[in-house]
Amino acid sequence: MSSNTDPDIIRLKQMAADAAVAQLEDGMLVGLGSGSTAELAVASIGKRVSAGLRIIGVPTSEKTAALARLHNIPLSTLGEHPQLDLAIDGADEVELPGLSLIKGGGGNQLREKLVAISSRRLVIVVDESKLVERLGTTFPVPVEVIRFGWESTAKRLEAAGATPVLRHRDGKPYITDDGNYILDCRFGPIASPPELQRQLDGTVGVVEHGLFIGIASQAIVAGARGVRIFSV
Repeated sequence: MSSNTDPDIIRLKQMAADAAVAQLEDGMLVGLGSGSTAELAVASIGKRVSAGLRIIGVPTSEKTAALARLHNIPLSTLGEHPQLDLAIDGADEVELPGLSLIKGGGGNQLREKLVAISSRRLVIVVDESKLVERLGTTFPVPVEVIRFGWESTAKRLEAAGATPVLRHRDGKPYITDDGNYILDCRFGPIASPPELQRQLDGTVGVVEHGLFIGIASQAIVAGARGVRIFSV
């Protein structure tokens, strides 16, 4: 597997991001995703905006918002625009053929899901290393939890079959933009993502999780064979 810093992979990811951004039209309300590939898309949108494209972006993280401002992309919120035309985001795993996803490696799964379900279309941009036959094969499911009593929430997740690990950054528990903790939960290959989604949705203390089932419309995948597009 090639490194995320491999110039060839970055070039292919940029091609995939550009292909997603090419779908934007004047007047669109656009969800702006988080993560390294989504950041390439934001930069590409910035170029189109400087060339005259008129869109309004709704960012999924404070980091994305700062990057969008750097590229002079007009921003708004879901409160002002509860229905978006299209969102462009990355993913940690993409299961084919149905485009089920694990997202949240960057810690923004709550806002990413809110933006995704508020968008008429969700376009995912990834490199081919993110393609899997079954979710959970290589990446844990990020589960955002209330900080109060998080240990008891972790025990409930263990009872559901998870091996939860509290996410840390710089030696301290990672805190999301919304003030919560993240438990990275390994389930192994997930036999039924919809059933696991129902379990997580019903677990007290869980705010949101990184399973995105039946939400993505299209995945644009960069790899050694160039750029491929998968749709549902």
